[in-house]
Amino acid sequence: MSESAIAPSVDAVERVSTAPGFFVCFEGGDGAGKSTQVRLLAQALESEGRDVLVTRQPGGTELGAAIRRLVLHGDHVSPRAEALLFAADKAHHVDELIRPALAAGQIVITDRYTDSSIAYQGTGRDLGADEIRDLQRWAVAGVLPDLTVVLDVSPEVGRARRGEQPDRLESEADAFHDAVRQGFLALAAREPGRYLVVDAGLAPEQIHAVVRERIDEAVAAPR
Repeated sequence: MSESAIAPSVDAVERVSTAPGFFVCFEGGDGAGKSTQVRLLAQALESEGRDVLVTRQPGGTELGAAIRRLVLHGDHVSPRAEALLFAADKAHHVDELIRPALAAGQIVITDRYTDSSIAYQGTGRDLGADEIRDLQRWAVAGVLPDLTVVLDVSPEVGRARRGEQPDRLESEADAFHDAVRQGFLALAAREPGRYLVVDAGLAPEQIHAVVRERIDEAVAAPR
C-alpha cells in the first residue's frame, strides 16, 4: 500500500461545526503578544457575562503539560517526533476540553492551535506544510477555529520581546522564525475569511480593538 493511500487527507476530514459555542485562536511567532491578547479578550467577554474558556497548546491538559515540558524544555526531540507529539496533544486536548466546552455553548479562546504546528514543524522544520496540515486536521477531527487571529511579528521584534530563558523553539535562529512567520501568513492567505492578520507592533489596546470588532462580526454572522 502506498504512503499516500494511508496518509490522512484534509479533504477526507471535513470541518465540523463549533455551534453552539464559538472558537477563537491566537497565533503568531514567539514574542507576538498572544498571551496579552488572550487575556484582554477573555476579560472583555467575561465582563459582558459571556461564558469563556481560556486554554493553550501545548499545555491545556495534564497530558499537554507533560508534552510541553518534554518538547519545549527537555532534551533534543527529532522534528518528526516533535510534530507527532504536538498532534497527540491537540487530539487529546480537543476530546477532553475543547469539544465539550463548545458543545456547552462556551466561547473557547486558545493560545496556539493547529496552525502553530503547520508553521513551526511544517515550514520552520521543513517537514512540509501540507503534510503537517493534514496530520493536524486529522488529529483534531475537523474541529477548527471560527476565527484565527495571526499576530504578525518579525524575528527581530520577537527576539527582543522574548524572556532571558527561551525554550527550544524560541532559541532557534532568525531564519527559522522568519520561515515560521511566512508559514502563518501563507495560511491566512489561503483562507482569508477565517483569519485576521494584525501587526503585532501596534499597541496592545489597538490590537484588541481590531480583534474585538472582528469577533463581534463573526459571532453575529450565521454559521
